Amino acid sequence: MYADAVQQVIDELGRLPGIGPRSAQRLAFHILESDPVDVERLTTAIVEMRSRVRFCSRCFNIAEDDLCGICADARREGSVLCVVEDPRDVVALERTAEFRGCYHVLGGSISPIDGVGPEQLRIRELLARLGDEEVVEVILATNPNIEGEATAMYLARLLEPLGVEVTKIASGLPVGGDLEYADELTLGRALEGRRKLGGD
Repeated sequence: MYADAVQQVIDELGRLPGIGPRSAQRLAFHILESDPVDVERLTTAIVEMRSRVRFCSRCFNIAEDDLCGICADARREGSVLCVVEDPRDVVALERTAEFRGCYHVLGGSISPIDGVGPEQLRIRELLARLGDEEVVEVILATNPNIEGEATAMYLARLLEPLGVEVTKIASGLPVGGDLEYADELTLGRALEGRRKLGGD
C-alpha cells in the first residue's frame, strides 16, 4: 500500500511495545513530515543510547559506566537492598526521594506462562551480593500482580533462612482514588495493610 521504505518504518515501529498498527502509521508519517535535522537528532540519540548504555555490574540498573550512579554513590546505604523487576521501577522509587539504600534489578518476574522461571532472573547474582555485602534488609518491591507476587513469595522463602530481614512494600489504594473503582485485590490489600489512627 505504501512505498516500501515507509512500510518498513511502519513495520519496525509496530514492533515496539504499546504501538499498534495505527499508531505506527501516525509515527511514521510524523517522521516523514519532520525536519530532516530533527529526524537525524532522533536517530543519533537512539544509536548513542544503544552503544553507550549497559547494565550496572552490581545491581543491573542501566548505566553508562561499570557501576550506575546509585551504586557509585558512597552516600547510599548499602545495608538495605530494594529488589525490583525492571530499571523503570528504580526510576519510580527514586522519584519519591524516600529510599536511600541500593537496588537489585531482577530483569523480570517469574511467569511460567511466558517461560520465565527463577533461573532466567538475576537471583543468583542477588544471593552473591548478600554473601559479599553487609546487607541487613532486603525490601521486595515487585509489581502487585500475579507474577510479581509469585516472585516476591519465591524470594522471601529463599532469603529468610539467610539471616536477613525480608520486607515487602505496602500496597493498597492510591491517594485520590475512589473505593468504587478499586478492584478486589487492591481493596483486600488495603484492608490487610490497615493501621491504627490516633492514640497509642
